[in-house]
Amino acid sequence: MNVFNDHRKLYPIAGLLFAFLTYIVVIMPAFQNQANNAPLPGTAKLSGDAHAGKLIYIGEGCVGCHSQQVRNVEMDKMFGSRPGMAADYANIGRTSFWQNTATLMGTERTGPDLTDVGNRQPGIDWNLMHLYNPRSVVAQSIMPSYEWLFEIKENPSNADVVVNVPQEFLNGKKGKVVAKKEALQLLAYLQSLKQTPLPDGTRPFEFLYKRPIVELKEANEGGPQINGKALYAANCQACHQESGEGLKGAFPPLKGSNVVNGDNLELYVDIIMNGYDARPEFGAMAAVGKNMKFDATQVAALINHERSSWGNTGKKVTTDEVKKIMELVESKVTASKK
Repeated sequence: MNVFNDHRKLYPIAGLLFAFLTYIVVIMPAFQNQANNAPLPGTAKLSGDAHAGKLIYIGEGCVGCHSQQVRNVEMDKMFGSRPGMAADYANIGRTSFWQNTATLMGTERTGPDLTDVGNRQPGIDWNLMHLYNPRSVVAQSIMPSYEWLFEIKENPSNADVVVNVPQEFLNGKKGKVVAKKEALQLLAYLQSLKQTPLPDGTRPFEFLYKRPIVELKEANEGGPQINGKALYAANCQACHQESGEGLKGAFPPLKGSNVVNGDNLELYVDIIMNGYDARPEFGAMAAVGKNMKFDATQVAALINHERSSWGNTGKKVTTDEVKKIMELVESKVTASKK
């Protein structure tokens, strides 16, 4: 066969064979996969700001440390309510005609997974402080700061988004920290990262390798069988700090708090479940309890932990007490929406 001795025949034949195999092995399965998977009902497309924020996320290399994939193993349960599936990525298009980088699933977790961070940590103030200097909210963080996404202004305008960064993290700079457009766009992208709920009646994949459930008793005798300290660490500590002292000008202290130590349990439960906006003194608190689907046992454990820590002396509560208050608060919220 003289075809192997004539490069004018050999190269075109090899090129055609390569193209054919590429279509069979790569392109055709991709089209089939695309046809067999559709976005979940209710999946929201990125807004203009969120799309711009995605490009900043890519440009700053965030994908190198953060993944966006909840694996079907028990240890990933903290990152999402269910394991990820193909439909979660079905509506993500190419960045541009020449650029793919559609899904940002990542390859390692130097930082936490961000699949559902829009539900897990929706607070504007916390996220902007975290971007300006991660150590301002998480002392042990190894994430780099992104100070160039912000500017210092002596007299911010009413239209500026001011970030209440504690003085010790300003490195001697005078003035107020103001978020630039790029910081707000990156924030919009992070807040858009939410797991879409499955349609009613659809059963999610199970998390594998489940660890045995060990119920940890709270300090109070006869109280809820949930570890309130662990709940606090996972859901509240980033803002109110391990010491319960909060961050001056950003997040209120729970140590010595009138709400924590007071007798107005309805207000306390309402804040945990539905959040609270204490501006201009402090940043707005997200609806942690609602977002994390806390039940009465968890809320009671959290309250009892906060009321017995940092020198607080508030009255212990029972699950039944909290359950009644939660039902009352929910009825008021529902009535206010009508």
